Amino acid sequence: MLLQRIQQHFIDSADLKYQCAQSVAPQVESAVGAVLAALTGGGKVLACGSGVSAGLVQAFVASLVGRFERDRPELAAFALGSNAAVVTGLYNTFEARAVFGRQVRALGLPGDVLLVATTQTQSADILGAVEAAHDRDMVVVALCGAKPGPLGPLLKDTDVLINVPSERLSRIHELHLMVLHCVCDGLDVQLLGDDSETEIDE
Repeated sequence: MLLQRIQQHFIDSADLKYQCAQSVAPQVESAVGAVLAALTGGGKVLACGSGVSAGLVQAFVASLVGRFERDRPELAAFALGSNAAVVTGLYNTFEARAVFGRQVRALGLPGDVLLVATTQTQSADILGAVEAAHDRDMVVVALCGAKPGPLGPLLKDTDVLINVPSERLSRIHELHLMVLHCVCDGLDVQLLGDDSETEIDE
Protein backbone atom coordinates (compact mmCIF):
# COMPACT_ATOMS: atom_id res chain seq x y z
CA MET A 1 0.00 0.00 0.00
CA LEU A 2 2.71 2.50 0.98
CA LEU A 3 4.87 1.54 -1.99
CA GLN A 4 1.95 2.16 -4.36
CA ARG A 5 1.30 5.53 -2.76
CA ILE A 6 4.94 6.54 -3.20
CA GLN A 7 4.90 5.39 -6.80
CA GLN A 8 1.74 7.41 -7.39
CA HIS A 9 3.51 10.56 -6.18
CA PHE A 10 6.13 10.10 -8.89
CA ILE A 11 3.47 9.41 -11.51
CA ASP A 12 1.34 12.41 -10.53
CA SER A 13 4.36 14.70 -10.52
CA ALA A 14 5.48 13.47 -13.94
CA ASP A 15 1.97 13.87 -15.37
CA LEU A 16 1.75 17.46 -14.13
CA LYS A 17 5.18 18.32 -15.51
CA TYR A 18 4.20 16.87 -18.88
CA GLN A 19 1.03 18.97 -18.88
CA CYS A 20 3.01 22.10 -17.97
CA ALA A 21 5.45 21.51 -20.82
CA GLN A 22 2.64 22.67 -23.08
CA SER A 23 0.61 25.07 -20.94
CA VAL A 24 3.23 26.82 -18.80
CA ALA A 25 6.39 26.83 -20.94
CA PRO A 26 5.40 29.96 -22.96
CA GLN A 27 5.02 31.95 -19.75
CA VAL A 28 8.39 30.67 -18.52
CA GLU A 29 9.94 31.86 -21.78
CA SER A 30 8.42 35.29 -21.15
CA ALA A 31 9.86 35.25 -17.63
CA VAL A 32 13.34 34.54 -19.02
CA GLY A 33 12.93 37.48 -21.38
CA ALA A 34 11.87 39.83 -18.58
CA VAL A 35 14.71 38.82 -16.27
CA LEU A 36 17.26 38.94 -19.09
CA ALA A 37 16.16 42.43 -20.12
CA ALA A 38 16.57 43.65 -16.55
CA LEU A 39 19.99 42.10 -16.02
CA THR A 40 21.47 43.12 -19.37
CA GLY A 41 20.04 46.63 -18.93
CA GLY A 42 21.96 47.19 -15.72
CA GLY A 43 19.09 46.22 -13.42
CA LYS A 44 18.65 43.49 -10.86
CA VAL A 45 16.24 40.84 -9.64
CA LEU A 46 14.54 41.13 -6.26
CA ALA A 47 12.87 37.90 -5.17
CA CYS A 48 10.56 36.97 -2.34
CA GLY A 49 8.31 34.20 -1.10
CA SER A 50 7.07 32.91 2.22
CA GLY A 51 7.44 29.50 3.82
CA VAL A 52 8.79 26.89 1.42
CA SER A 53 8.61 29.44 -1.38
CA ALA A 54 11.15 31.60 0.46
CA GLY A 55 13.62 28.75 0.26
CA LEU A 56 12.95 28.28 -3.45
CA VAL A 57 13.58 31.92 -4.33
CA GLN A 58 16.71 32.00 -2.17
CA ALA A 59 18.07 29.03 -4.12
CA PHE A 60 17.15 30.83 -7.34
CA VAL A 61 19.04 33.93 -6.26
CA ALA A 62 22.03 31.79 -5.29
CA SER A 63 22.06 30.36 -8.82
CA LEU A 64 22.09 33.85 -10.32
CA VAL A 65 24.76 35.34 -8.08
CA GLY A 66 26.79 32.13 -8.19
CA ARG A 67 26.12 29.67 -10.96
CA PHE A 68 23.48 27.26 -12.16
CA GLU A 69 25.17 24.57 -14.25
CA ARG A 70 27.89 26.58 -15.96
CA ASP A 71 30.40 29.21 -14.91
CA ARG A 72 29.47 32.73 -15.94
CA PRO A 73 29.75 36.26 -14.56
CA GLU A 74 27.66 36.89 -11.47
CA LEU A 75 24.17 38.30 -12.00
CA ALA A 76 22.61 40.94 -9.74
CA ALA A 77 19.93 39.37 -7.55
CA PHE A 78 18.78 39.62 -3.94
CA ALA A 79 16.37 37.55 -1.84
CA LEU A 80 14.28 39.89 0.30
CA GLY A 81 13.54 37.31 2.98
CA SER A 82 17.17 36.39 3.65
CA ASN A 83 17.87 39.00 6.35
CA ALA A 84 16.12 37.79 9.50
CA ALA A 85 16.67 41.05 11.36
CA VAL A 86 15.02 43.08 8.60
CA VAL A 87 12.09 40.70 8.16
CA THR A 88 11.31 40.25 11.85
CA GLY A 89 11.81 43.94 12.53
CA LEU A 90 9.35 44.89 9.80
CA TYR A 91 6.82 42.33 11.04
CA ASN A 92 7.10 43.79 14.54
CA THR A 93 6.71 47.38 13.39
CA PHE A 94 4.43 47.37 10.35
CA GLU A 95 1.51 45.49 8.88
CA ALA A 96 2.27 42.37 6.84
CA ARG A 97 1.77 44.18 3.54
CA ALA A 98 4.84 46.30 4.31
CA VAL A 99 7.25 43.45 5.09
CA PHE A 100 8.39 42.93 1.50
CA GLY A 101 6.85 46.14 0.19
CA ARG A 102 9.16 48.44 2.13
CA GLN A 103 12.17 46.41 1.01
CA VAL A 104 11.11 46.67 -2.62
CA ARG A 105 10.63 50.43 -2.31
CA ALA A 106 14.01 50.77 -0.62
CA LEU A 107 15.97 48.67 -3.12
CA GLY A 108 13.96 48.57 -6.33
CA LEU A 109 14.54 50.83 -9.31
CA PRO A 110 12.83 51.23 -12.68
CA GLY A 111 14.02 48.45 -14.94
CA ASP A 112 14.43 45.92 -12.12
CA VAL A 113 12.36 42.76 -11.86
CA LEU A 114 10.49 41.49 -8.84
CA LEU A 115 10.04 37.71 -8.78
CA VAL A 116 7.48 36.39 -6.30
CA ALA A 117 6.62 32.76 -5.60
CA THR A 118 3.63 31.80 -3.49
CA THR A 119 1.05 29.11 -2.91
CA GLN A 120 -1.12 31.58 -0.97
CA THR A 121 -2.08 34.30 -3.42
CA GLN A 122 -3.94 36.24 -0.76
CA SER A 123 -0.80 36.69 1.39
CA ALA A 124 -0.55 40.35 2.31
CA ASP A 125 3.26 40.36 2.22
CA ILE A 126 3.30 39.14 -1.40
CA LEU A 127 0.56 41.54 -2.50
CA GLY A 128 2.41 44.41 -0.85
CA ALA A 129 5.59 43.50 -2.72
CA VAL A 130 3.79 43.56 -6.07
CA GLU A 131 2.22 46.94 -5.33
CA ALA A 132 5.61 48.35 -4.32
CA ALA A 133 7.23 47.00 -7.48
CA HIS A 134 4.69 48.81 -9.61
CA ASP A 135 5.34 51.98 -7.62
CA ARG A 136 8.97 51.62 -8.69
CA ASP A 137 8.10 50.87 -12.35
CA MET A 138 9.40 47.32 -12.05
CA VAL A 139 8.22 44.28 -13.98
CA VAL A 140 6.77 41.48 -11.86
CA VAL A 141 7.20 37.75 -12.50
CA ALA A 142 4.67 35.92 -10.32
CA LEU A 143 4.61 32.16 -9.66
CA CYS A 144 1.50 30.67 -8.07
CA GLY A 145 -0.86 27.70 -8.22
CA ALA A 146 -3.94 27.14 -10.34
CA LYS A 147 -5.88 30.10 -8.95
CA PRO A 148 -4.13 33.51 -8.99
CA GLY A 149 -6.75 34.87 -6.59
CA PRO A 150 -6.15 38.47 -5.40
CA LEU A 151 -2.69 38.42 -7.02
CA GLY A 152 -4.11 38.23 -10.54
CA PRO A 153 -5.88 41.61 -10.67
CA LEU A 154 -2.76 43.36 -9.36
CA LEU A 155 -0.63 42.27 -12.32
CA LYS A 156 -0.17 44.47 -15.37
CA ASP A 157 0.01 43.47 -19.02
CA THR A 158 3.79 43.90 -18.86
CA ASP A 159 4.06 41.42 -15.97
CA VAL A 160 4.41 37.65 -16.28
CA LEU A 161 2.05 35.26 -14.49
CA ILE A 162 3.10 31.63 -14.20
CA ASN A 163 0.30 29.69 -12.54
CA VAL A 164 0.80 25.94 -12.47
CA PRO A 165 -2.41 23.90 -12.86
CA SER A 166 -2.51 22.34 -9.40
CA GLU A 167 -3.94 23.18 -5.99
CA ARG A 168 -1.79 20.66 -4.10
CA LEU A 169 1.00 22.44 -2.25
CA SER A 170 3.67 19.82 -2.82
CA ARG A 171 2.98 19.75 -6.57
CA ILE A 172 3.02 23.54 -6.79
CA HIS A 173 6.38 23.69 -5.02
CA GLU A 174 7.81 21.00 -7.31
CA LEU A 175 6.70 22.89 -10.40
CA HIS A 176 7.93 26.22 -9.08
CA LEU A 177 11.36 24.67 -8.60
CA MET A 178 11.24 23.36 -12.16
CA VAL A 179 10.21 26.78 -13.45
CA LEU A 180 13.05 28.50 -11.61
CA HIS A 181 15.51 25.96 -12.96
CA CYS A 182 14.19 26.65 -16.46
CA VAL A 183 14.66 30.38 -15.96
CA CYS A 184 18.25 29.84 -14.80
CA ASP A 185 18.98 27.58 -17.76
CA GLY A 186 17.30 29.99 -20.16
CA LEU A 187 19.43 32.85 -18.91
CA ASP A 188 22.59 30.79 -19.32
CA VAL A 189 21.65 29.84 -22.87
CA GLN A 190 20.89 33.45 -23.79
CA LEU A 191 24.06 34.79 -22.19
CA LEU A 192 26.52 31.98 -22.98
CA GLY A 193 25.01 30.13 -25.91
CA ASP A 194 23.92 26.51 -26.02
CA ASP A 195 26.10 23.90 -24.40
CA SER A 196 25.56 20.30 -25.40
CA GLU A 197 27.37 19.05 -22.29
CA THR A 198 24.51 20.25 -20.09
CA GLU A 199 21.77 18.81 -22.28
CA ILE A 200 19.88 15.72 -21.20
CA ASP A 201 21.15 12.62 -22.96
CA GLU A 202 18.71 11.34 -25.55
